[in-house]
Amino acid sequence: MVVLRHEIGEVLRDVRQRQGRTLREVSHSARVSLGYLSEVERGQKEASSELLSSICTALDVPLSIMLREVSDRVALAEGIGVPDTVPSELTHEYGRSLATEWRPGAGESPQPVASQH
Repeated sequence: MVVLRHEIGEVLRDVRQRQGRTLREVSHSARVSLGYLSEVERGQKEASSELLSSICTALDVPLSIMLREVSDRVALAEGIGVPDTVPSELTHEYGRSLATEWRPGAGESPQPVASQH
């Protein structure tokens, strides 16, 4: 059985680690305790939509992109093929998933990052 909080936590941790940031840095930026952020990343706590938004803002990743990655992971775990339904303008700007690194304001296309799946 897929547990949504586990998938959300894994995606958030993957993004943070790819950015080379510590829990302390992100928790400070998101204005959430380090312990609570750690529990969210480990899938032990269900984060509210407000908290998820704050964490995504601290990570400079749009909430919608993070949720799409979570959705894709859940679909794959359920054995459902994931069609690419992202509008082309978003695909160009943000990349297909968080498997590509999104750098806001960098003025360049997303750069591929090694996937850990």
